[in-house]
Amino acid sequence: MILLILFTHFFSTPAEPKFLALGDSYTIGESVAEAERWPNQLAVKLKIPQPKIIATTGWRTDNLTDAIEAEGLKPEYDLVSLLIGVNNQYQGKPIEVYEREFEVLLQTAIKLAKGKKKNVFVVSIPDYGYTPFGKAKQEKISLELDQYNTINKRIAARYGVYYFDITPISRKGLEDAELIAGDGLHPSGKMYGQWVELIYSGLKR
Repeated sequence: MILLILFTHFFSTPAEPKFLALGDSYTIGESVAEAERWPNQLAVKLKIPQPKIIATTGWRTDNLTDAIEAEGLKPEYDLVSLLIGVNNQYQGKPIEVYEREFEVLLQTAIKLAKGKKKNVFVVSIPDYGYTPFGKAKQEKISLELDQYNTINKRIAARYGVYYFDITPISRKGLEDAELIAGDGLHPSGKMYGQWVELIYSGLKR
């Protein structure tokens, strides 16, 4: 449904559609080529221009909030994605802070999407416990990230935006080495491609 709405909107206006991707290392595609980043792969699938990405490796929710404010963005985007939180967990920040800041970020994403909730989607946090880097602490990492994802999923539902759970895909990282980038921590372009198939299928439905 959202795909049809987006395409209808795109072809009824002279301006090219604008896709904004907000996040951290998983959105900027740490350790993969630009074309392999999941937002870039998704744009190709949707046949829209490449996205504007505001994301940097190591960012927490507060860092992303500051970066968005510094950019001075206008509410002109036809599609906005939000994936953030792994660094809050990794750095041991209070989960209550994540909950509060994530909700503010989602509110901002909706505003940037011209106030249209159906043009916004949240992506769950992948589980780096299933990587060579994190496998020694897999149980602790997985437990904590499940708690984070419970929060972002609940908030996404409250605001009526789409939610894509890519975490199960990330948990195949120790089964298939090709799903992990050369740094032993981040997803490879192949894994991002699997995320994109899930997201694209959901938008299409």
